[in-house]
Amino acid sequence: MGKYDPEKRTVLAATHWLAEHGYLGKRSSGGNVSLKIANQDAVAITPSGRPYFKMAVEDVCVVDLDRKPLDSKLDPSIEAGMHIGVYKQRADVKAVIHTHQTYASALAIINRPIPALFDEIIVEIGPVVEIIPYAFSGSAELVKNVAGKLGNQCHCYLIQNHGALSLGSDMERALKNAELLENVARIYYHALATGLDIDTLPPDAIDHFAEMRNLRFS
Repeated sequence: MGKYDPEKRTVLAATHWLAEHGYLGKRSSGGNVSLKIANQDAVAITPSGRPYFKMAVEDVCVVDLDRKPLDSKLDPSIEAGMHIGVYKQRADVKAVIHTHQTYASALAIINRPIPALFDEIIVEIGPVVEIIPYAFSGSAELVKNVAGKLGNQCHCYLIQNHGALSLGSDMERALKNAELLENVARIYYHALATGLDIDTLPPDAIDHFAEMRNLRFS
């Protein structure tokens, strides 16, 4: 077994779950997944252009924080810089998932952040799912735009005209956050479609659950 095989297997299992449940393409390679290597400035990340159900453990790439290969047969995802940028700025994040999931992506193309709608979302994700401004995939500008939003310490973001970004303290938490994001995005989308006013949580509730979140993740 290779040195990084446990981390590679975690990334591979996550991509399979995401593809099976409609968060990533089944035949295509849209989206990307990474895991920070414990106690090392390195990341295991999905390769570029490899369909997820054809991906094997040895196809998962391991690069350092300068994107230099440590254990890679293939080129890492074009979005490796974005993932690394998250790890550099957010020490609490150990897993990053970028998806093109349907309802979150729908909100991303109408440039609609998700406000404080449910208690659980505030506690798990944060008080608002913000929009990261559009930039070309894989560009330094996109890395900069993502970095500009990370200071709110939330765990999910919408990338304008692109998709979603979900973070976690481990891969299981990042997967849960991606699922929670899609659930709330679907509900919000259908609520918006009614044309009726959207009731967000009252300010005292937002403050209460935000404080719970701060205690949990501090």
